[in-house]
Amino acid sequence: MSVEILTLIFVMITFGIYAYIGWWAKAVDTKSFYVAGNDIPTIANGAAIAADWMSAASFISMAGLIAFLGYDGTVYLMGWTGGYVLLALLLAPYLRKFGRFTVPDFIGDRFYSNKARAVAAIATIFVSLTYVAGQMRGVGIVFSRYLGVNIELGVVIGMGLIMFFAVIGGMKGITWTQVAQFVILIVAFIVPAVAISLKLTGIPVPQFAMTFSDIAVKLGEAQIEAGLKEYILPFQNMSKLNVFMMTMALMVGTAGLPHVITRFYTVKTVKSARWSAVWALLFISILYTTAPALGMFSQYNIIDTIHNSPVEEMDQVEWVGKWESTGLLTLDDKNSDGSYQVSGIKDENEVGIDKDIIVLSTPEVAGLSPVIIALVAAGGLAAALSTAAGLLLAMSSAVSHDLYYKIFNRNATEKQRLRVARIMIFVSVLAAGYFGINPPGFVGEVVALAFGIAAASLFPAIFLGIFDKRHNREGATAGIITGLSFTVIMLVLMKSVPILGTETPIIESFLGIDATGIGIIGMIIHFVVGFTVSRSTSEPPAEIQEMIESIRIPKGSQAPQGDH
Repeated sequence: MSVEILTLIFVMITFGIYAYIGWWAKAVDTKSFYVAGNDIPTIANGAAIAADWMSAASFISMAGLIAFLGYDGTVYLMGWTGGYVLLALLLAPYLRKFGRFTVPDFIGDRFYSNKARAVAAIATIFVSLTYVAGQMRGVGIVFSRYLGVNIELGVVIGMGLIMFFAVIGGMKGITWTQVAQFVILIVAFIVPAVAISLKLTGIPVPQFAMTFSDIAVKLGEAQIEAGLKEYILPFQNMSKLNVFMMTMALMVGTAGLPHVITRFYTVKTVKSARWSAVWALLFISILYTTAPALGMFSQYNIIDTIHNSPVEEMDQVEWVGKWESTGLLTLDDKNSDGSYQVSGIKDENEVGIDKDIIVLSTPEVAGLSPVIIALVAAGGLAAALSTAAGLLLAMSSAVSHDLYYKIFNRNATEKQRLRVARIMIFVSVLAAGYFGINPPGFVGEVVALAFGIAAASLFPAIFLGIFDKRHNREGATAGIITGLSFTVIMLVLMKSVPILGTETPIIESFLGIDATGIGIIGMIIHFVVGFTVSRSTSEPPAEIQEMIESIRIPKGSQAPQGDH
């Protein structure tokens, strides 16, 4: 049976499971639509958080980034895992105790201001839309390779599937679907890693194989022979400044991601929120400790398989032809010597590989069973779809709950609010699809840009809202506006943006800082402006300051406040 048929079978089975779960757990009111009724079990919530967190960037792109960047690629591991610890320990329990539906909900009530709520909702839309574009790109790549369609059509197919899960199920349906998706994506990631580890090193545990075998030495020698940079030496692809700034942006951005934070509202108590974080971190670590090994194995296999291989021989390899047809793999015998060379010199390199196909193509390159190849495809889809659904719900909630209900129509009925929420998911899917077809970078990079926006706009407001009683509505509003504006403007200038018709960046860097780290400058601006403005204006009302004091007392939970 061909890989394509097996993949189609796997995809149909897994999507049948997702559809059944989404229908079984469909939302019937706004509380179940936004926060799953606050009754998700702790371990299940941990698995859903992990699936929400391990997006297409983690599953499809991260190992590819590590494969290409070597040591420098570990910034993604340090930033994303470190940031999750920051979120779990510093913010999540307090936000759960506050008891709201969304991040803009917290900011609007904490800063007693609909203006602050509105700018936070706008920031949520910016973050989520940028993030979901990467997921749509990942879905398009999987469908392009395994269903034989172009990436654009693959994105459109993904749009329809994601819309179904998000519109019908809301947070309750999405949560239970993500539990199933976590199981599928983690199995799909670990099985090929173990198989390749055994094949290359004889050690079944990828983490041990990377450390205790000679694969790293062999890869380093292969890269040097091919004219590439040494794999395990630091700061060869990124400067020390950019490594630091990017790691910080990913860490702090993690703590400001609205779709992840909302997950801590879906459990009953503060204790459950803390333990959800513990379980999620355990589940996440399974993939994140495997990714460096898989990236190393992948890079070695690619060089070993393609470098100096005869043109006629490679042109007859089935997987080469399949990936070439997607446009994500290019082979060009530039010097007409009858073989393909991998080179660190751009004009001499004859092998072009998109970073986003490393994980998906590795089982084929390694000659693994078609069943494993199909499983990886299903896992990639599970990773992309689970995160995309959560992001779409975050955008929908920002508009339907925080803007429409909280600001424009306080008398809206449950039915009206659900209708607006579902319409906004439809609009958000269309926007996400456009940027998935015309992304400003590869999957991992696009996601990293979203983290920078979150770091500059939402994280400082949440942090100061919890730990600075004196921070007021004027400071929060000014901080979000300046941090968000600076970061978005800089990203537009530093990246090619299709909607503006720019094919090359207008500027390469800002003070030596690349686009993926610029969010930290935006964050600093936010803190400075917010702190200065709050100290120059009247302090918050006494009841707000007392409320913040009570939130910081680590005792149990309390019922959600206000009318939702």
